[in-house]
Amino acid sequence: MVIFNVAEVTVEYHRGLPRITVPLPSRSEKCMFTLKPITQTVGDFLDILKQEDPAVIDASITSTNGVRMGATNRIETMLLDDFNLIINDKVYPVSPPPPIEKPKENLRQLQDLQCLINQLYETFNAREYHVEMERQVMLQLEEVRIELEPLEQQLMALDEAAVRRSTYASWGVLVFMAMQFGCLARLTWWEYSWDIMEPVTYFVTYATAMGCYIYYLLTRQEYMLPEVFNRERLIGLHKKAKKIGFDLQRYNQLKEESYELEMMLRLIRGPLHMQQCIVEQRRRERLAQCQKSSSSSSSSSSRSPSSSPSPSPDRTVPDDAKKSETTAASKNYR
Repeated sequence: MVIFNVAEVTVEYHRGLPRITVPLPSRSEKCMFTLKPITQTVGDFLDILKQEDPAVIDASITSTNGVRMGATNRIETMLLDDFNLIINDKVYPVSPPPPIEKPKENLRQLQDLQCLINQLYETFNAREYHVEMERQVMLQLEEVRIELEPLEQQLMALDEAAVRRSTYASWGVLVFMAMQFGCLARLTWWEYSWDIMEPVTYFVTYATAMGCYIYYLLTRQEYMLPEVFNRERLIGLHKKAKKIGFDLQRYNQLKEESYELEMMLRLIRGPLHMQQCIVEQRRRERLAQCQKSSSSSSSSSSRSPSSSPSPSPDRTVPDDAKKSETTAASKNYR
């Protein structure tokens, strides 16, 4: 440790950091300040002096020629040459000792350290950001599902009622067709003859074709029985929902939000999370198989005390079967 005592100001290096001992005007005692040569500036040092002693009204640092040193200069630059510390119009000449290490080497090491810290910070911050984003998305998804659950129950009841309505309508159409068939049959074989009823059946058939075409003009869909049934179900569902005040628009909006949040959660977790889930599932399957094999071997040994080995009741699965099972499990998960 090298110490230079010049007037009433002492500058020393301790563990690579400069220490400046300055007399305080109010208490008439000396105070030691440990400075950071690269991260702190001359303005920081003067602010520290003013905070330590309120009696320090004016403080500045000048060179030996009387040129004022800027507040943005680093402490490292200040300690390269002799300077004067002026406190309340009182001049303290200071002669700092030579630095233990070269400033450029310290600066290079500090830059390398800062780069390493920045890399670590970016890495950890990215992980924390992903974890925080996943937590926020899961909270939003949970809120949406909580709000969506009673609506889904109501919609399920409305859908069941709409399906019953469509089913009754389908059976009603069948009854109407049966009645039409019965009327035409009676008119053909009992009341009149086929020569008279043949034009009537033609017009009935043509009227049916016109009805199908009118359906196409109104709905812009072909008259297909499954589509007609589905359309009737949706019409009944909307009527029931409007009757009881069910908000279908809000339900559709919540379903879209739930889908978007699930997709966002899948993107945040990425393929690694899916692979981790698959590996965890395989590990559980292996543990279950090991437990089954151990339990079967213990039961067989307790039943047959003979020295000849007894076959295990569990059949060994071939490698190809295992591969097919694992691929099927992964497909089901996806």
